[in-house]
Amino acid sequence: MSAVPNPLQASFLRGGTSKGIYLNRAHLPADPAEWDRIFLGIMGSPDPRYGRQLNGMGGGISSLSKICVVGPPSADSGAGQDVDVEYTFVQIGIRDEVIDTSGNCGNLSSMIGVFALDAGLCAPHALHDTAGAAQTGHARATVRAWNTNTRKRVDTTFPVVRDAAGRVSAVLDLPQATIAGVYGTASAIVLDFVAPAGAGTGKLLPSGRPIDSLAHGGRTVRASFIDATNPTVFIRGDDLHAALGMSETTKVDFTSAPVEDAIEQLRRSGAEAMGLDPEVQAQPKIAVLSAPESGDDEADIVVHAYSMGVLHKAVPMTVGLCLGVAAEVADLVPYAIAKPRDAKDGGERMLKIRHPGGVVVVGSRWKDGEVISAQVIRTGRRLMKGVVWW
Repeated sequence: MSAVPNPLQASFLRGGTSKGIYLNRAHLPADPAEWDRIFLGIMGSPDPRYGRQLNGMGGGISSLSKICVVGPPSADSGAGQDVDVEYTFVQIGIRDEVIDTSGNCGNLSSMIGVFALDAGLCAPHALHDTAGAAQTGHARATVRAWNTNTRKRVDTTFPVVRDAAGRVSAVLDLPQATIAGVYGTASAIVLDFVAPAGAGTGKLLPSGRPIDSLAHGGRTVRASFIDATNPTVFIRGDDLHAALGMSETTKVDFTSAPVEDAIEQLRRSGAEAMGLDPEVQAQPKIAVLSAPESGDDEADIVVHAYSMGVLHKAVPMTVGLCLGVAAEVADLVPYAIAKPRDAKDGGERMLKIRHPGGVVVVGSRWKDGEVISAQVIRTGRRLMKGVVWW
């Protein structure tokens, strides 16, 4: 441990609706078992009394307590696929010392390619000199990354410039895209999860069934267990309403202790049914689904998703992408709730998801009944580069 510098070189980046610390794997101990103390110190965890992580870079909520470790592809990266870089996502506990690497983060994944180019870890897999480049003065580059958590490939494509020495770097401040939960416009980053099914369990439907039944309060809650980009439990909002013993006219407070407790109990039951450890709070995620209100033409479905036991202010991007896939599979809970949609040419289907922060549009591409990719547009920003004390 003494060989690891303190402070440690790091970048602090926003990716989508999350912020996190990005580290070069070469600057960490070779044995990942020695990373825990460093990561806890960086984030200011554990903070059992206040839960604010004021002693570190964390922000007291799950979307601000994250680290990505990025390096060159290792011997088994991509299982033979042509990838440029690999990364490990780490969710850091806030009040406890939990270091969770059971799943991936869609939002922070959107900045892996940007960080990799900035750190000189790879060159782009491809440069696209399109008609749009002629208009904006920027080509677009693609970086293919291997996620070690899920053993899946994740591609990011974003605008770039090339300097006099030939180095390629991302341009993140073009007025191209807005995302719910982040003020203003920024460059569009296309985030593409390749072959997303079975990221955590090896199967799109871990239980083998489209609908399972979970019990709470003497009631049955219908659930679909889906594993695409990350394992997720999807339940119906009307079933939750009934299981909580509420009248039909009572509005659910998704942040109240009784609702959070019920959600966590259902998540744990779903984890067991999916063959996952219910003690690992980061996986599976759980989301409550309902139909849009009458006259809401901006959304096909409404989601209230939970991360680490707390209602997410937007939607974890892997949950959104998983929902986009699940809404296309007949007989699943999302399929039954979502408004009918028309598939685009080439088998790409789009789903408009309303969440507490606004609306996000996700896409899935299918071939011969198999999902071959899940996509979403994200934005990101470099916040700081330097050193971080642990």
